[in-house]
Amino acid sequence: MIVVTGATGQLGRLVITALLKTVPASQIVAAVRTPAKAADLAALGVLVRQADYAQPATLVNAFTGAEKLLLISSSEVGQRVPQHQAVIDAAKQAGVKLIAYTSVLHADKGLLGLAQEHLATEAAIKASGIPAVILRNGWYTENYAASIPPALAHGALLGSAKDGRIASAARADYADAAAAVLTRDGQAGKVYELAGDDAYTLTEFAAEVAAQSGKPVIYKDLPEADFKAALIGAGLPDYVAALLSDSDAGAAKGGLFDDSRSLSALIGRPTTPLKTVVADALKS
Repeated sequence: MIVVTGATGQLGRLVITALLKTVPASQIVAAVRTPAKAADLAALGVLVRQADYAQPATLVNAFTGAEKLLLISSSEVGQRVPQHQAVIDAAKQAGVKLIAYTSVLHADKGLLGLAQEHLATEAAIKASGIPAVILRNGWYTENYAASIPPALAHGALLGSAKDGRIASAARADYADAAAAVLTRDGQAGKVYELAGDDAYTLTEFAAEVAAQSGKPVIYKDLPEADFKAALIGAGLPDYVAALLSDSDAGAAKGGLFDDSRSLSALIGRPTTPLKTVVADALKS
């Protein structure tokens, strides 16, 4: 039995889709806060169980009978450590044999502010004594693709990454990696630094958008504080703006770059090219 937390999230759904290629639906549990939102997964034969981080009893019930658990990091920045601890405690109580956790690329280098909660979670998993595999995911190319509509509207992509190279990959690539470690033996104790095969600067990203759209788009680099202010002005919550601007600043220092190609090696194929994600974003 394999349990996937956050199964109705963007990554979670993709992981379950990947698992279904080789694992019977009856052996997959979609652990979700609101089961009604997972009706489509239930229709595929996937077991749907309620799992609310704020209600530990639901977590134990959701994990009962599970051999492996994928802990997809919470989206609630600032609350991740206690939420993840609740999952870890419930997994131990339920007798889970392996935890896979989605951390962040080079979490131990300290170049990204969001790495702090991930490192704390990695430490909590180690302290639990449960065998684990750590998936240190790099940036999702979709994170930048989300900025394409305003970039086209204003003719400029804003950021604070300077000339930092970003080795991002598509969300589906990371989902396939999670499915791979969950369905293979001998994963306990491994730490994977996962990133795209190719890297780009935001200047190159803007050029790709311009080339495919036929519209002028340039990259405008801003100081971190100014970029954060621009994001807030665009309607993003303060904590999201802080996370994105900090991550860009970290990218300027190499925080989102990796050339090990561990991700493509793990999934057995090249990672999704930047041009493909841009093309998909423009179609939608």
